[in-house]
Amino acid sequence: MFGAEFIVNIIEAAGYLGVFAIIFVETGLPVGFFLPGDSLLFAAGVLASQGYLNVWAAALIIFIAAVLGDSTGYLLGLKTGPKLFSREDSFFFHKRHLTEAHDFYQKYGSLTIIAARFMPVIRTFAPIVAGIGKMEYKKFLLFNVVGGLLWTILFVFAGYFLTAIFPGIENYLSVIVILIVFISFIPPAYQFFKERRKAGQNPR
Repeated sequence: MFGAEFIVNIIEAAGYLGVFAIIFVETGLPVGFFLPGDSLLFAAGVLASQGYLNVWAAALIIFIAAVLGDSTGYLLGLKTGPKLFSREDSFFFHKRHLTEAHDFYQKYGSLTIIAARFMPVIRTFAPIVAGIGKMEYKKFLLFNVVGGLLWTILFVFAGYFLTAIFPGIENYLSVIVILIVFISFIPPAYQFFKERRKAGQNPR
């Protein structure tokens, strides 16, 4: 897991280009599932409040990267199809992540594209599953844009305004990042244990 200091160092060193690259890969390619998402957005907002970034430029770049990333994931799923489900596990790819996203998509349908924005790992694989399922692209793009906008606004501006409201909060960024990661993993963890419990109650 990436610590706050590491995330801040990346943003300060690589700037807008680094933020764009991380968000694009994290939302668009299977190898990006382990990259920071929510915590990076929040940290970008905090740094913007301190003058390292322009908050509007950062939000726009993150939004564009998120939308392009999801669209790339969709096209990847559309082109590769079910072949991904038969691919062997590796350090950068775990089939169970794809299966979890598939199950989530089967249950919640198109809204998955919006909800997945706030769920690590599933955020990476949901667009791929949508492509595999050949979801209508116009419909996918609408949910992609709405989800990307909500995700960007919530986390970037939360970091920006909370720093202004509570001076010195940046000193507790490590704690906040850990809290964000913990909270963001609650929905997928809940879903996972719910499905495990259901499977235990209905053995084949």
